[in-house]
Amino acid sequence: MTSKKVLISAGGGGHTGYAYALAQRLYGRASLNFLVPEGDVLSKERLSRFGRVNFLLKARGAKTPTSEFIPNLVKAFVDSFRRVSGKYDAVVSTGSNFCIPPCFLARLKGVPIVNIESSVRFIKASKTAFILQPFSAITALQWKEQKKLLKRGVVFGPLLPKPEATPYNGGYILVTGGTLGHKMLFDAISESKLENVVLQTGKVDPEPYKKRHPKWNVIQYSTKFYELVASAGVVVTHFGSTILEALIYRKPTVVVPNPEWTRTAGVEDAKHLVRKVNAVLVSEISLGRLMDAIEEARVKEIPVFPDGAERLAEVILKSY
Repeated sequence: MTSKKVLISAGGGGHTGYAYALAQRLYGRASLNFLVPEGDVLSKERLSRFGRVNFLLKARGAKTPTSEFIPNLVKAFVDSFRRVSGKYDAVVSTGSNFCIPPCFLARLKGVPIVNIESSVRFIKASKTAFILQPFSAITALQWKEQKKLLKRGVVFGPLLPKPEATPYNGGYILVTGGTLGHKMLFDAISESKLENVVLQTGKVDPEPYKKRHPKWNVIQYSTKFYELVASAGVVVTHFGSTILEALIYRKPTVVVPNPEWTRTAGVEDAKHLVRKVNAVLVSEISLGRLMDAIEEARVKEIPVFPDGAERLAEVILKSY
């Protein structure tokens, strides 16, 4: 084991996906530690195979009111004093506001920051990547189009996870809303007569879908979600890192942004991303549009991209 020590701040959901992909390349070549949001047991379980994982308060979630944000941010900075030391060779931000306090603390202690921009940003840079860019040793971009958003960024390519399962067509449609869930999508697909469906609901109550569709496999979370992606016939997903996971297993993909999440990338960003990955976009959610999109996706050719996670890992190992 190398003596190089890296702290990766994983903000949950798709941000944890980037952390996971990078950790796969760094594991065994660096000593890894992670920070994940308080209560995010799924992220902790996923990342614990690579190193020690600690919880840290996330100042703002998808529905955190503004009145709570500032007090939470102060608490997160205080807690970061205990979590971040000058012993690290690099601290990695995976893009969530969760990453700002530990990264600022790291910079004050002279530790280089690796600042990752999200794969879903095309119209406007994420606030976290924009705020951290001036203080970062490197800002890692996943697409060349992001250069216009973050001028000092360096394009590495998408942070694709390493395949961990053999892909095959199990015949089912995988419908996923990520960590938070996507009730509008679930309600629409639930109106169908489809029988072979795996539905991952996240924080949305799974019981109504289980009762209505006893033949469906309805789950809230899975620490081996990649196995479900690898054996799906088609993936129907929200606007998150599952899109990248579907790429590596060569799965036709339908992208359905969740209009409830107004603090993240929107439909215009989604239009750019689906063109990049040759997926199908559903921006107005209805059963008819979903069914058409699923059939349209089946005949799409899946593109191949460079391994951005491996490229970034090499830079971290050689430079910091």
